[in-house]
Amino acid sequence: MITFNDNNEITDGRQKGAVLVCVNFGTDISDSERELEGLAAAAGLEVLGILEQTRERPDTATYIGKGKVEELKDAVEKLGADTVLFNDELSGVQLRNLEEALGVSVIDRTILILDIFADRAVSSIGKLEVELAQLKYRLPRLTGFGRSLSRTGGGIGTRGPGEKKLETDRRHIRARMDDIRREIRDAEKSRDLNRKQREKSEIPVAALVGYTNAGKSAVMNRFLAMNGTEERAVLEKDMLFATLDVSHRNIRMEDNREFILIDTVGFVSRLPHTLVEAFKGTLEEALYADVLIEVVDVSSGDYEFKMDVTDRLLADIGAGDIPKIIAYNKIDLLEEDRIRISSADDYVKISAREGTGMETLLEKTAAALFPDRQETEVLIPYDKGSIISYLCEKCSVLEMDYRDNGTYLRVMLDGPDRRRLESYILQQKGRQTWQNT
Repeated sequence: MITFNDNNEITDGRQKGAVLVCVNFGTDISDSERELEGLAAAAGLEVLGILEQTRERPDTATYIGKGKVEELKDAVEKLGADTVLFNDELSGVQLRNLEEALGVSVIDRTILILDIFADRAVSSIGKLEVELAQLKYRLPRLTGFGRSLSRTGGGIGTRGPGEKKLETDRRHIRARMDDIRREIRDAEKSRDLNRKQREKSEIPVAALVGYTNAGKSAVMNRFLAMNGTEERAVLEKDMLFATLDVSHRNIRMEDNREFILIDTVGFVSRLPHTLVEAFKGTLEEALYADVLIEVVDVSSGDYEFKMDVTDRLLADIGAGDIPKIIAYNKIDLLEEDRIRISSADDYVKISAREGTGMETLLEKTAAALFPDRQETEVLIPYDKGSIISYLCEKCSVLEMDYRDNGTYLRVMLDGPDRRRLESYILQQKGRQTWQNT
């Protein structure tokens, strides 16, 4: 069955028109079908129609069978489409056969996602990771690819670095993959060094995770606005995979507590395995967080499905057991509160755009990051002025008094600071435990 969109006129050349192909093999594909439309829009494709089919198994030669290929060809010609987009991953032979039969560009879900990533990657390591994923995808398909490998650019599936000619042999691709892996390893050394420096500073880390376009960047920007550092805002756009590169920002609270907030790459269902492997270093940023903030777009009708996808991907990279706060975002778009919440969830309902619930989210994040924060009394000798400066700058000082034998402070301290200042802590009010040597 082919469903035509309202704007099913012939394309005028300003935007490529696509027909989507979604095959049901006995499971509900409505969520992934809607997602494919969003991915197509993110890649600049205008969806002109959708062909749906139910099968027991894929056809080896064309995935959808000879009869459906003819039906698809008629739709492509009627709509003036220049691209056919499949919701599943195709083999090289299937791609070649379909392109020869349809006379237009045929791409699958994996090619589409790789293309979006190639277009959006900004950092050098992000570009390398995308190129590696592209080459991994192409390598086993060299003998089957038709025009998809020989095109030199200008269309979906041709964007990005790497060899694109049909005659490119496996040796050249493997050599390039080896070079990329070496470059990524060198870049990861720098990333690991930065991570170790953060760990050494003992500043806790919170990572924003969630489905693409759930509002993670909007949450980070709202935190930055609350922090008075709007100039450090990250790109925020209503689009799938608007940002791909990991962003780190320091957030300082009013009581001087400080933590690092990480905005990670968004998730999507059926994320290509080659991309998961290539972006493993980027995705693993979540592994080193002390708490995860899972941002959920509750205005989406399939938000529970997206939460399941996020949870599975977090488990796949080993981050499934990290403490998590669920931020149900975009509540301003709901006509009524219809959020289904598990009693086990630590959650908050927010609107990052309007600021609703963001103070509560910050408080919950701080409580998770600083679980052992306690009011502590210390007596600091007068010759330790640097300690006084540190406490006034980095901690919340509740009371300060100059006494005969030093400066008394009643201050909120976290575990690391209490351990560092153990010799200056007053166990009982008015009783000192340090020795002035």
